[in-house]
Amino acid sequence: MTPPLPEAWLRGPVAGIPVALQPVAHALVASLEDVTAAVDGLTAGQLWLKPGGAASIGFHLMHLSGSTDRLFTYARGEALSDTQRTALVAERALAGLQPDSRPAATALLANWGRVVEGALQQLSQTPAADLDAARAVGRDQLPSSVRGLLCHAGEHAQRHTGQVITTAKILRGASAGESPESSASSGQAWWRGSTAS
Repeated sequence: MTPPLPEAWLRGPVAGIPVALQPVAHALVASLEDVTAAVDGLTAGQLWLKPGGAASIGFHLMHLSGSTDRLFTYARGEALSDTQRTALVAERALAGLQPDSRPAATALLANWGRVVEGALQQLSQTPAADLDAARAVGRDQLPSSVRGLLCHAGEHAQRHTGQVITTAKILRGASAGESPESSASSGQAWWRGSTAS
C-alpha cells in the first residue's frame, strides 16, 4: 500500500509560485485534495443534507468555487462579470432548487479543480511588487490589497474545507446508525470512525 502524501504545505514549494504566495497556493491545493477525499463515496442525497441546519456539502463546494473566483477577480482589480454575478445568485438560490436540479458532486469538484488551477496560474503571474497594491471589494468598494484578497482566499477556502470534512464525517456516522452518545459509550470516535485513544 502506498503511504499517504504529506499535507500540501509539507511537500515543498508549489512550482512557479512566488515565495510570498506559497501559503495561499498550499491552502488551495490542500483544499482541493481534502474536499475530494471527503466527498468520495457520499450519495447525491448526502451531498445536499443540512444536518442540524448547517450548510450542505454541496453548498460549500459551490461556494468554494464562486467565492475564490470572485476574490481572485478583485485581486486583479476587476469588477465581477455577469457570469460571476449569475453564479452568486445561484449559490444563494440553492435552498429553493429541487433535488434533481442540483449539481452532482463530480460537477462541483471539477469546477473547484478548474478554479484552483486558474488561481494557481494567477498566483504564478502576480509580481511581489504588486502585493500591497490597493484593491476594492464588492459593490461597496471596501478597501483591501492584492495580498489581503489572495490571503483571504486561501484561508476562506480552508474554512469551508473544514466544514465539508466535518459534515461528511457527521453524515457518514449518521448513515451508519451512530450517534455521539452511543459512540462515546462504546469508546468509538464516531466522527472519525476509529477507536478513541
